[in-house]
Amino acid sequence: MPGTPRPSFDAKLLSPVQWPAWLGVGVLKLVARLPRRALLAVGRGLGVLIQHFPSRRRHIAEVNIALCFPELSAPERAALVDAHLRDIGLMMMEFALGWMGSERAIERVPVTLEGLEHLEAARAQGKGVLLAGGHFSHLELCARLVSRHIRIAGMYRRMDSAVFEWAVLRARLDYAGAMFDKDDIRGTVKYLRNGGTLWYAPDQDMRSKDNVFVPFFGVPAATITATHHLARLSGALVIPFFHRRLPDGGGYALRLGAPLESFPGDDAALDTARVNACIEQMVREAPEQYLWVHKRFKTRPPGSPEVY
Repeated sequence: MPGTPRPSFDAKLLSPVQWPAWLGVGVLKLVARLPRRALLAVGRGLGVLIQHFPSRRRHIAEVNIALCFPELSAPERAALVDAHLRDIGLMMMEFALGWMGSERAIERVPVTLEGLEHLEAARAQGKGVLLAGGHFSHLELCARLVSRHIRIAGMYRRMDSAVFEWAVLRARLDYAGAMFDKDDIRGTVKYLRNGGTLWYAPDQDMRSKDNVFVPFFGVPAATITATHHLARLSGALVIPFFHRRLPDGGGYALRLGAPLESFPGDDAALDTARVNACIEQMVREAPEQYLWVHKRFKTRPPGSPEVY
């Protein structure tokens, strides 16, 4: 199997220092067993607590939203911050369901999927596909939901906790065709050249040497150029992957956009800006569901002041 192999169990994972992490995994498993309505209710309640609990993350979200939505009034921005913090409660429940939920539980999640014709056309051409998406609160759950219709792989960053790395990687490999470490470029390119479909979110500030400063909501944002390079090396098509949570427990709307035309071009920065524009469009469809508590603008252009 390509990518990272399924991890075997190491007795070191039973060390007492790992017991808190096992407790966390156990809680996720229990939460994932809740009926969906109860799971959403718990998530909403947790979100209210998060909204009112003093946290550095509130400040980060406030800064990001002020930079990205200058057209909003102060009360409107404050309302968006509160909505996002409440959304984090749902995010925790969705992570649990996406990682630890049974197949029966996943089958019961209402979901619509549009745009499969774009993927089928790419396959008819013998092309691999990069599904370019963003870090939304429900990304893990929506990756699992789309995997019921499309055989996908994912690119991921290793977790700091050895226990969570073991448990979550095994869970992901139960539904994904493969998982590639973010540094496994050779394996990823080979997978795409062989016609694979890879879900990839290039919208976080990774402080990589391959960053370029391109606009995100009109703000210069350090953005990795990997989408350009992966497409150039593999010949894969880049298809935007939209997903959002519908209101009132209505499930999730997934959409595959048309492939980006003439991508990749000759200029990595221009291509990266095009990808950022796609992700910005996704965010505008459901702004409270985007991960605003990430320090998206922590790396600044030379001479620019810190924003956090």
